[in-house]
Amino acid sequence: MSESTDAAAAAAPTDPAGRIAAGYALTGPALDLGALLWDGACLPDRQIRIPLSMLNRHGLVAGATGTGKTKTLQLIAEQLSANGVPVFLADIKGDVSGITAPGTPGGRIDERARDVAQSWEPTGFPGEFYSLGGIGPGIPVRSTVTAFGPVLMSKVLQLNQTQEQSLGLIFHYADTKGLELIDLKDLRAVVAFLVSDEGKAELKGIGGLSTVTAGVILRALTAFETQGATEFFGEPEFDTSEFLRTAADGRGVVSVLELPAVQDKPQLFSTFLMWLLADLYNDLPEVGDLDRPKLVFFFDEAHLLFSGASKAFLQSVTQTVRLIRSKGVGVFFVTQTPKDVPADVLGQLGNRVQHALRAFTPDDAKALKATVKTFPHSPYDLEELLTGLGTGEAVVTVLSENGAPTPVAATRLRAPQSLMGPIAADDLERAVRASLLWSRYAEPVDRESAYEKISAEQAAAEARAEAAAAAAEAEKQAEAAEKAAVRAAGRGAPKADPSLAEQVVGSGLFRSLARSIGTQLGREISRSVFGTARRRR
Repeated sequence: MSESTDAAAAAAPTDPAGRIAAGYALTGPALDLGALLWDGACLPDRQIRIPLSMLNRHGLVAGATGTGKTKTLQLIAEQLSANGVPVFLADIKGDVSGITAPGTPGGRIDERARDVAQSWEPTGFPGEFYSLGGIGPGIPVRSTVTAFGPVLMSKVLQLNQTQEQSLGLIFHYADTKGLELIDLKDLRAVVAFLVSDEGKAELKGIGGLSTVTAGVILRALTAFETQGATEFFGEPEFDTSEFLRTAADGRGVVSVLELPAVQDKPQLFSTFLMWLLADLYNDLPEVGDLDRPKLVFFFDEAHLLFSGASKAFLQSVTQTVRLIRSKGVGVFFVTQTPKDVPADVLGQLGNRVQHALRAFTPDDAKALKATVKTFPHSPYDLEELLTGLGTGEAVVTVLSENGAPTPVAATRLRAPQSLMGPIAADDLERAVRASLLWSRYAEPVDRESAYEKISAEQAAAEARAEAAAAAAEAEKQAEAAEKAAVRAAGRGAPKADPSLAEQVVGSGLFRSLARSIGTQLGREISRSVFGTARRRR
């Protein structure tokens, strides 16, 4: 053993608290989470930190309701902004908007600051407020249906695997034919066309689209629209690179997506957040490991994203989370227990902040045991510790600067320096209207797309059918006039007995039948052209 190794071994702490704290003795830029808790005492001289360079290795903030998860993500977001890193926050309950305003000093904050050796100063951070499609306060964030894609659309429409595959076929057809799916009426128009008599042949070579599946998709779209989803799809489409901006003073802009107005539509907003992340992944270049991330994305109420998800959707989420790290983007999932997140995704989350869990029921006790098994070995009795943590306390393990997991550390967390609650509605509205992005995204645009193109083709086909019918009627009248002239010219000649065929053709019954057949034929052609009715063979 070398002399340097001997010296390091001699200098290593021998007490458990010292060994834990040594795992967080970082040399580079880091975020301060709080002070170590050991044997019932808070040790302010032993700080628990996350290396800034490891924030793109993703993370999990978990815990029961009321244990302080929202304040933890606010604390991390503040420090990221202060270090020049842009942040995206999903504000589902409407209580994160205060991050742009200075906090209010008080007895509890002062006490927490003393406990954890925090130099607390009220500070607001630069922010922008967004809303899904303009529902609620915020700059509207919209996506086109084409950009949203069939996998995410299947998730939000709650389609099964077969229906999801059919929807993928519909998107493929629209892409190859240059039919832009901007909003939901575009998608509806294409689905209706592909099950019409004229449209069925379009997909015959690649499997076709059954009328039953098309009916399910159309009904799901109708239900989706009644929830107000029409507002979310359209143009101008939001450019997700807006989330990567920094303020004039170098701090990262905190982008807050205001979701209280749609919190009763969990499938919608959770899937829409996944689109934002997937869009960033598609647009950003590969950068490898950086000294700080380009963006950190907080995914609140993450269990809603995975509830009822198809296999294809879960594969998409897992791939995005796995690969977006190399784009310089970190993702933090915020939920109640780690079991809310699929194992393949959970395995990608290198940083963990676990708040208290409750064990009131057998299911709670089972979830607690499962959570304990996800942590590295530690000197704590984690089952007892996780049920005894107070509000604003958590069990932490993160990735060290060399990428290895740090020791498990019970931590009393610092207090956010911004306002721990919502800002006034009037202040939020003024901030939204004052943004340079308001004029860019506020006003919706409805340009020509699949619906208009299909409607125009149908109108042209109707006009052609009407012109053909008018020409046929004119020809019929001309023939009738010519026959009348012939009869008039030969009126003086002896009249021959009509043949049997002529008697049948001239009968009232035949003429009535002919009119009926002609009318039915015209209706069938019209329906075939418009695709609004399907003939049964």
